[in-house]
Amino acid sequence: MAKTIPGQPRFYTDKGLVPSVQRDKNNNRLFDDESISWLIGVKYLKQCGMSVEDIKSYVDLCLEGRSTIQERYEIIMKQKAIAMEQLEEAKQRAKYMEEKANHYLDIINGVASDDTNPKEWELINVNTSPKKRTS
Repeated sequence: MAKTIPGQPRFYTDKGLVPSVQRDKNNNRLFDDESISWLIGVKYLKQCGMSVEDIKSYVDLCLEGRSTIQERYEIIMKQKAIAMEQLEEAKQRAKYMEEKANHYLDIINGVASDDTNPKEWELINVNTSPKKRTS
């Protein structure tokens, strides 16, 4: 059964970020569960904005073993804080899009004027401003 390989496996393996990757006789990369776990971790760290060099340092710390747990924990806590900030920003973007979508539905359903189109602004202002009497 073939597995989907996350991220950019060739780039990550060439940079030494997937230490468990094996190669066959034709030098093709062979990804087992361990190497896929490394790839997933690398992808998430990259998405938090971590540089390839910093990820490599983290991978090297992992390979050093138990003596680096505290340092790795601190790295992960920093990346967790970044991920939580990104999550909050994503929630704000989603809320904004939800509000925009609802506003467009109101326009479509005739509940609101089309105030999203600059060409319509003059018409909206004309229709909502007090009318002059012609007596």
